[in-house]
Amino acid sequence: MDKEIQHREAEAPNEPILCSNNCGFFGSSATNNLCSKCYRDFVLKQSQSSSSASSSVSEKEKKEVEEPVKVGGILDASASAEEPVKQPASRCNFCRKRVGLTGFNCRCGETFCSLHRYSDRHNCPFDYKKAGRDEIARANPALKAEKIDQI
Repeated sequence: MDKEIQHREAEAPNEPILCSNNCGFFGSSATNNLCSKCYRDFVLKQSQSSSSASSSVSEKEKKEVEEPVKVGGILDASASAEEPVKQPASRCNFCRKRVGLTGFNCRCGETFCSLHRYSDRHNCPFDYKKAGRDEIARANPALKAEKIDQI
């Protein structure tokens, strides 16, 4: 019986400990002599400080990555080729009519309704003549014969 009393006395302190932040509540040794509210605030501050330290490192790394690479005075093409992400168009670019799933994508890169899908109906800036010439040139490469030395 004496062992049980000694065991209980060893576990529980004789006097309750006030919170070390002097908020008026009692703390415990498990929470560094802080009450539950102060301990929660303490843990929150530590997690924010550790996350801000890691985020400041990642921000520095991002800045280093974002800077375009110069090679001999020329910018690296992959670093400067960033284009903003374009959302899929849901309206005709000519009459602003809602097109939904029935929209037609033109070669100029815009979306049009069924009335304005043809290039002559929406003043398309795409050069079909030049595109045709380029495609023919790609399909039919010019053959050049070797020069023959005359005797």
